[in-house]
Amino acid sequence: MNVFFEEDGSFKVASIMTETQGSMQIESATGKRSKIKVNHVLMRFEQPLAGFMEAANAEAETLDLDFLWECCAEPEFGFEDFANDYYGRKPSPTEAAAIAIKLHSAPVYFNRKGKGRYKAAPAEILKAALAGLEKKRLLAEKMASFVEQLKAHTMPQELMQKLDMLLYEPDKNSFEFKTLDAAAHDAHLSHIKLLHVCGAIPSVHDYHLGAFLREYFAQGTDFNTEALPTPPAELPLAPVEAFSIDDSTTTEIDDALSVQELADGVRRVGIHIAAPALGIAVDSELDKLAMHRLSTVYMPGHKITMLPETTIRPFSLDEGEIKPVLSLYLDVATDLTVLKRESKVERIKIAHNLRHDALEPFFNETTLDADSGHPYWSRLLFLFHLAESLEKARGKYDPSKPPQVDYNFYVTDGKVSIISRHRGSPMDKVVAELMIEANSQWGALLAAHQVPGLYRAQSGGKVYMTTKAEPHQGLGVAQYSWSTSPLRRAVDLINQRQIISVVQNAEPAYPLHSDALTSHMRNFELTYKAYSEFQIRMERYWCLQYLIQEQVAEIHATVWRENLVRLDNIPYMTKVFGMPELKPGTRVSLQVQEVDTLMMELRTKFLRVLEEEAVQPLLLDDEEGAIAELEVAQDAPADTQATETVATDTEDKAEAA
Repeated sequence: MNVFFEEDGSFKVASIMTETQGSMQIESATGKRSKIKVNHVLMRFEQPLAGFMEAANAEAETLDLDFLWECCAEPEFGFEDFANDYYGRKPSPTEAAAIAIKLHSAPVYFNRKGKGRYKAAPAEILKAALAGLEKKRLLAEKMASFVEQLKAHTMPQELMQKLDMLLYEPDKNSFEFKTLDAAAHDAHLSHIKLLHVCGAIPSVHDYHLGAFLREYFAQGTDFNTEALPTPPAELPLAPVEAFSIDDSTTTEIDDALSVQELADGVRRVGIHIAAPALGIAVDSELDKLAMHRLSTVYMPGHKITMLPETTIRPFSLDEGEIKPVLSLYLDVATDLTVLKRESKVERIKIAHNLRHDALEPFFNETTLDADSGHPYWSRLLFLFHLAESLEKARGKYDPSKPPQVDYNFYVTDGKVSIISRHRGSPMDKVVAELMIEANSQWGALLAAHQVPGLYRAQSGGKVYMTTKAEPHQGLGVAQYSWSTSPLRRAVDLINQRQIISVVQNAEPAYPLHSDALTSHMRNFELTYKAYSEFQIRMERYWCLQYLIQEQVAEIHATVWRENLVRLDNIPYMTKVFGMPELKPGTRVSLQVQEVDTLMMELRTKFLRVLEEEAVQPLLLDDEEGAIAELEVAQDAPADTQATETVATDTEDKAEAA
């Protein structure tokens, strides 16, 4: 005797060897023996096992599901009874098994109600289910078509309409993502790489920028406001003209300097800071914009300002104009000691906006001994000597320290130039030291009057922000409050309000224990860090683009540690796999094998040693003065994740000098 039974969701046949009340020992046609429960048996038969299932499956293929469903009565039924009705006679075991196989294969048509028992699905439910199956079939066909298009490097228009989702916030349950995922799997490419080769990412730069904008500027970078700053009340005009020193691309000019001759050889040095706090009221529309953006975002070739241009221009210290300023005056003796410090809120005329590229040939390390002919040379020389004196007072003067290198990026029509400059040049030192002086002294002023402010402090190598006046060990000052860039940093704008309240003997905008002050500080820390990481990422992008643009095949570098090297002439660090173990400072030559700006990957091959331990590599300190060599530029691939933080302003860089 043989049995037709169900096991693990499929039908099988075997011959009975022994049988008890609840189970039986069986043997399949292949000779395999096993034990099954009696209640798993659907039918007993005498027909030979050989070819039985093949014949039953072949017969099942001839059965039409729609006709079977129409033949069913409404009540539930057993498959053998239904086989009798269908064939109009007692069916053969093969025919009965074929009916069971067909019914079991179509759960949409026949609902299973027990062992070998079924019930026809109601007409309306069947119609809806069949429509759903047809929809799935068509969707599967469309997906297969789209997958083939993607593999052929053609982007289907329907997927293009979901590009933003696919690039930045994939919905893994969506048809579009599943299609892309299937094609990427077949093509052995990442999703992003496949989209790129299909032409869906025409600009790699815009792809990286778009990821940042989507997170931090989802509503766009334009200012949706017509609000204008309130002009400050009439202020006294300073009896001196000022000048600024900035890069040629700087448009938000926050700071300027002046030098005035007094009696007995004393000179009065003025540090003049643009004063938007005089025209932007707390909780006004413009203030809310500033506290939302919190900082200007910098990247090579572009920036996103914290304030609208209509707010910047009335306060930016532009050449030939008279602007309101917060000034710190230093009365300096002939021996460069500071005799007196005084803060004022006033107006001042800006005589000139000096630019680095035009000024540096006349004022650099080699022009300090003799007049270079620049109209500001004597004033700049005096300010340089004062800057060195202030640096010595901070305990940070070290002429033996090798100069660190800064890099400026200039992007024009998609072409990048990367210009290196030694940090700590005379003009850098003038601005840096005087800004540190202002930030330190104004922080002391707030603390002395018990007016809260936002301070940057450093202790044990850790840099943090606080509402208390605490030492900044990296700078060697008792307190340090960012106050000199109020057009581009919300912290400086906040501190300027507090300083002006002290100078004018008015109530501070933010009283002691102000929740708003603490909230702004926390928001700024998180946002400023994200902006800085984005700036680093975009600079890394342009470094890679530079290698492509200049068709660099071989580049020199300095070993930093293990297989991590710093490339020459561009601010980029990378790992060189397969490089022999070399001492830090060793100069090496590398072959550039692959540059991928999309995935931010640089693959190089070690060629040879140029010089061994020629110079100990210098690590750029970060803007807080703490050691900050980053192994990871956020989101960059592991084999290229090495960079250094980048300061966005001369005074920021002073913290790392």
